[in-house]
Order: sequence, then C-alpha cells, then structure tokens
Amino acid sequence: MPITGSVLPRLVKIGRSVKILLMIDNEQQVEILERFSLESPGLGIWDVFIKVDVGSHRAGLMDSSPRLRRLIERAESSFAVSIYGFYCHAGHSYGCRDRESVDAVLQSELDGVLAASQMVPSTDRSFVLSIGSTPTAHAIKAIKDRILKRCIIELHAGNFPALDLQQVCTGLVSRADQAARILTDVCSIYPERNEALVNAGAIALSRETSSIPGFGQVVEQPDWHVVRLSQEHGILGLPSDGQPVTEGKQNVGDVFRVGQRVSLYCQHVCITAAAFHVYYVVDENDIVRDTWIPWKGW
Repeated sequence: MPITGSVLPRLVKIGRSVKILLMIDNEQQVEILERFSLESPGLGIWDVFIKVDVGSHRAGLMDSSPRLRRLIERAESSFAVSIYGFYCHAGHSYGCRDRESVDAVLQSELDGVLAASQMVPSTDRSFVLSIGSTPTAHAIKAIKDRILKRCIIELHAGNFPALDLQQVCTGLVSRADQAARILTDVCSIYPERNEALVNAGAIALSRETSSIPGFGQVVEQPDWHVVRLSQEHGILGLPSDGQPVTEGKQNVGDVFRVGQRVSLYCQHVCITAAAFHVYYVVDENDIVRDTWIPWKGW
C-alpha cells in the first residue's frame, strides 16, 4: 500500500525496533515524506520501494508510463528518500487456470520491475526486485535464468503457507494442500429445503468467490458448500439445489445433525484470517500443538 502521511509518526516509533520499508507510486508521496522530515529533525532517510503495476491495476505505475520515470527521478533527487527497490504484485494471477498462464504472468512481473530498475540514472547500484503472488511463486523456476546478477530477487507470496479454494482453482495446488480451516457449529437443519445453518457467515468467511461454488466448502463433506451467507449465518447446501430431496441425492438430515462441528475450507484465507484473533495450529491428528496470535492494525 502506498504511504500516507497519517501513519508516519507511528512508523517512526516502530522503526526504532524493526526496519521500515515504505512504498510509493506518486510524486506527491515524496513531497509528504520531505515535509515530514523537515518537521522531524534528526530523522533518517526513508528507504522506499517504487510500486510497479504489471496488470492488476490496483496500485503502482505501468513501466510504459512517463510518470514512472518522473517518479524515479524525483525520488533520486530527494533528500528524504532512497530507492531500495521495485515492487509488484500480480493479483490478477489468481484468475489463472493452468501453469502456462501463471508462467506468463510471472514473466510480466519480472519484466516490469526490471524495466523500472533500468530507468534509474545510476546503473551501478543493486536494487531489490520484489515480485510474486501465491500462484506465480509456484512457478518461480521459470525465470531463474533471467535474473540479473546485480539484482536481488525478493519473492513475496502471503498465501503460500496456507492456501485456499481460489488457489485450488489455479490448478497448481490440490484441495488437500490447504492448511486453513474454519471450525463451525451446525445450528439448525431444514429438511424441506435440504439445507443446514452454521454459525460462520460473511465475517468468518468473507464474500469472496471462485470457480468452486459458494463461499466455502465442507471439508468432511465436499459436495456441500456454503451456498448463502449473511453477517453471522452460513447456509450449507448442495450447489444449484433448492429442490426437494429425491432418490440418490444426499439428504441434509443424513449428513448433518444439530450441534455437530464441521470444518470449512474458505475461498480467500487472507481475508478470512484477518477476522480471527487467534489461530490454532494442529498436527496430523488435529491435536492443537500451538496457538498463534496475529498482528492487528493497518
């Protein structure tokens, strides 16, 4: 996320114990950092990543944009910032459905940050080129022979350790590779519509979707999905169902019971995980071995 002035005082405090790297994609952000430095005597130079847009169109500048070159020149001439590297995130790679398309997106990531780094007037410096999304991280070997010796590659892929249904849809991982599950209770059963109610709704699961139906999938009964949800309520059903139970179709009363606990795979674990105050780490027998407390705040 590109920097804003409102967070700088807090970052100064945090920077006393950890290294802070900022992200910029606009010359006005350099001006903000310069003003803050003038108002804060003794403050050191901020190390910054320049954000490059490689197709997601969420933040950053395309390498074909004249604004990118102007931003690099502005940062190079600034007394308040030093270019640490160039950063991109191919969020659109989540829409890939095969290895070939993921390889192509990964190549565009590398091309984007390399092109940006070559706009720096002083070419004898080394920069960190930060690339990667969870899908493209699985294909990193495809570009190993194209990395310049003077560049340091940083691979960021926040979802890589956990995975989710969106990642399963890329074809690069299997359903069993998912590490994150949400434990929920069956609160009621409705045989007349062949559905069950669980206490995991939009807050627990988010409203993210993928080519896998619904907003979540029952781990123990993979034919059953969270087909609807509201803030706290999730409705388990068979996708495209809503019809009376017929012969050969699973009956909700035979699959679930009130009070039963079931596990759900989520569509996008990054959003889901942000809603919880603790993560229970289990072994292969689902015995809790540790608890992790996530950092909260933006």
